[in-house]
Amino acid sequence: MSVNSFGAKASLDVNGTSYEIFRLDAVPGQEKLPYSLKVLLENLLRTEDGANITREDIEFLGSWDPNAEPDHEIQFTPARVIMQDFTGVPCVVDLATMREAVADLGGDPSRINPLSPAELVIDHSVIAEVFGIQGAFEQNTDIEYERNRERYQFLRWGQTAFDDFKVVPPGTGIVHQVNIEHLARVIFPRTVDGVLQAYPDTCVGTDSHTTMVNGLGVVGWGVGGIEAEAAMLGQPVSMLVPRVVGFKLSGELQEGTTATDLVLTITEMLRQHKVVGKFVEFYGDGVSAVPVANRATIGNMSPEYGSTIAVFPIDDKTIDYMRLTGRDEQQLALVEAYAKEQGLWHDPSREPVYSEYLELDLATVVPSIAGPKRPQDRILLDHSKNAFREALEVFAPDANGFEKVDWDKTVADTFPASDPTGSNPTDTDDSQQPVHFGDDGEHDREKAGVPVKLAAGEEFNLDHGAVTVASITSCTNTSNPSVMIGAGLVAKKAVEKGLNRKPWVKTSLAPGSQVVTDYYDKSGLTQYLDAIGFNLVGYGCVTCIGNTGPLIPEVSRAVNEHDLAVTAVLSGNRNFEGRISPDVKMNYLASPMLVIVYALAGTMDIDLFKEPIGQDKDGNDVYMKDIWPSEAEIQEVIDSSISADMYTTRYADVFKGDERWAALPTPEGDIFEWDEESTYVRKPPYFEGMTREPTPVGDISGARVLLKLGDSVTTDHISPAGSIKADSPAGKYLTEHGVERKDFNSYGSRRGNHEVMIRGTFANIRLRNQIAPGTEGGFTRDFTQADAPVTTVYDAAMNYIEQGVPLVVLAGKEYGSGSSRDWAAKGTALLGVKFVIAESYERIHRSNLIGMGVLPLQFPEGQSADSLGLTGEETFSVEGVTELNEGRTPKTMKVTATSPEGKETAFDATVRIDTPGERAYYLNGGIMQYVLRSLVDA
Repeated sequence: MSVNSFGAKASLDVNGTSYEIFRLDAVPGQEKLPYSLKVLLENLLRTEDGANITREDIEFLGSWDPNAEPDHEIQFTPARVIMQDFTGVPCVVDLATMREAVADLGGDPSRINPLSPAELVIDHSVIAEVFGIQGAFEQNTDIEYERNRERYQFLRWGQTAFDDFKVVPPGTGIVHQVNIEHLARVIFPRTVDGVLQAYPDTCVGTDSHTTMVNGLGVVGWGVGGIEAEAAMLGQPVSMLVPRVVGFKLSGELQEGTTATDLVLTITEMLRQHKVVGKFVEFYGDGVSAVPVANRATIGNMSPEYGSTIAVFPIDDKTIDYMRLTGRDEQQLALVEAYAKEQGLWHDPSREPVYSEYLELDLATVVPSIAGPKRPQDRILLDHSKNAFREALEVFAPDANGFEKVDWDKTVADTFPASDPTGSNPTDTDDSQQPVHFGDDGEHDREKAGVPVKLAAGEEFNLDHGAVTVASITSCTNTSNPSVMIGAGLVAKKAVEKGLNRKPWVKTSLAPGSQVVTDYYDKSGLTQYLDAIGFNLVGYGCVTCIGNTGPLIPEVSRAVNEHDLAVTAVLSGNRNFEGRISPDVKMNYLASPMLVIVYALAGTMDIDLFKEPIGQDKDGNDVYMKDIWPSEAEIQEVIDSSISADMYTTRYADVFKGDERWAALPTPEGDIFEWDEESTYVRKPPYFEGMTREPTPVGDISGARVLLKLGDSVTTDHISPAGSIKADSPAGKYLTEHGVERKDFNSYGSRRGNHEVMIRGTFANIRLRNQIAPGTEGGFTRDFTQADAPVTTVYDAAMNYIEQGVPLVVLAGKEYGSGSSRDWAAKGTALLGVKFVIAESYERIHRSNLIGMGVLPLQFPEGQSADSLGLTGEETFSVEGVTELNEGRTPKTMKVTATSPEGKETAFDATVRIDTPGERAYYLNGGIMQYVLRSLVDA
């Protein structure tokens, strides 16, 4: 019930339609606030109830001190929730389970229903099994449906069983691209209690790249699936009012640079600036020079630099993009009128007050890639060869002939930064020749490597640095017509010169929406992409999430038999170790245009500015600059090939799906009938034995270390992802349940089955557990047995649970960085981990641990497990947990580690339960239990 203590309620007339709004100017001081905090302020004004949201909260935000450290909690109520299928399926599984649990506790199961609009896009399930041929899309889609039939039937049931829940079927597009092209309202019109309201569109999503919608002026970010479920059920998101970093843009991008180069530059800057947990907001004259597609690319990468959001304000470019993508004129008029009325329209002459400031002249951006294992590790393209060789010393230290390039002795400055493609007319013929670095430094690629012969008869040598995967994929770049059209033009020029992908490269094209295919077809570029192997493989995330599919068999065999450090190049946002393919050690992020260039060159061991990428029909060397399109060429194709009717046509029946979707049998009823034989969807154990009142929490004693981990352990390392190996605990489980190896599918596709997911938690092939030295993957030592033998994490955890031994994870800095993976927390909890002690956390995973009843603790400042002399063989106790029962959160808790010899090491660990709301979740055993009890008692 709205309190409206500021008298903010008013009306706004737009073309004869009256909307109820809550005026920001009713709050003193709001005019100086950054754009993003104004959106939060409106949210508080509209949802003020005198209890969870009070007048004091509103006054605090209106008088926000930009220099203060975050310490004031507010309750943010998102306008909607958006999900993808990997993270969305467990959300719907949990909702279905909650319906049964409510009934068991004497409540009404129909109360379990989304109270905020919830939309799910199925985009994470397609795998690039088939590539490089006509019909690859149809074959991959058929395989996708066959593998995921149980999940898809379950989601169809959810679409009919739950109100205000919509599903975008497979083969439509990537969730974040569908969000900006169709689902995002920017200003949300909604009838509430019979009154038509208008308010800023805000959202939370079950994918960290939900921030892509920030490019449209929508404040939204990724949360764990468990938080999203709570938001769907009307629970606000508890958050601290953040610090806001103002990022001033000036100038314009220079010829030859792309949105990808810009976002990699910004990612590097913001990661260095340390923006974890902060809002980033772009402002200044340069904002108008950044089209929405580029803004969305920048917003998308927010998780890579760690900020909660990276938002652009609403302006003319926003309206232009919404018109292009087929939004109706009344919605456009509402967005403009509301934004201007509420002071949310961008005014480049106004400089809001920010907590911190950064600035970038767009003209200084130069061609870049990032890798080989982190998105923030930007490499100047003209230094990429040297950077690769330096990295090779780590990934393949015994590689011969790959000495580092001495850049002081080269003509590295041949091409000025203002002409990054090397097309300066003053270039001489000499500058086009490969640069040689002497006999010791030059690696002869023609003679080196391992001989490989393909089934089709092609023969070649495969060496370190070979590009074995080249994929145009991921919402980050496939939503951007400039780089996608640019890639098509690169393909066209390459074909015209007689170039083709190297035979060892697995190529794929996975656009973010069907509109991309439409404008490729209309522009005539599809035929050229097909000609060099970039055939459509599906509409989904594919390579960027590890759905790469198998490499070319003979290539895979050579890589594994000879331990080659081969590479992948993709237009994605994630390149962590082991993510793209188990065969590929080194992964590089690049623009779609460069993805094609590297597929043609076939190696990372190349200076693209000075060495040829291939030979034309007459045997003449072809350089990158020979096939690189100009901005004018790209714009000409965009203008002639992309129109609003493409979007309106494609999205007219976006929830309907194709004939495959329509033919799926749809279960019925309010309560889902679980299939005990299903290996995809099973009823989880979260609510077993749950009582109406929570049991008080207690101190912890006798805990054993399950894993001792280093720095930068990501949710990719923790959460089950990628393919399922036959000899893994998950593989053995599936085999025991009659699933053939070819039908294992990926971990992500089986997120609705906790039995598979718990077995895959902490099982990443690149995970290094320091208490099991010499191993790589999901291994640990089992201290329940004599001599503590090395075994799988899952098997050890089950032994600990059987003996009633609580578990702890020790970790370094940035624990849990990466995507918002709910199973990174769910799996941790189900393995019996009661607390984690890390040097620092990234926001989403820390929050998710609490949401699953796991206590996050932090080593004292400047200390770590190693500095305290902890080996992981100790038993641990935690004192002070019981204080939480008294309605307060202690700043520290005493941790005591006792070595096998009886030596005690005690320290005061910082408690990372940051808000009263998080304390309530922890006391209830998790966020789902808290919501369930709230609904039963309501």
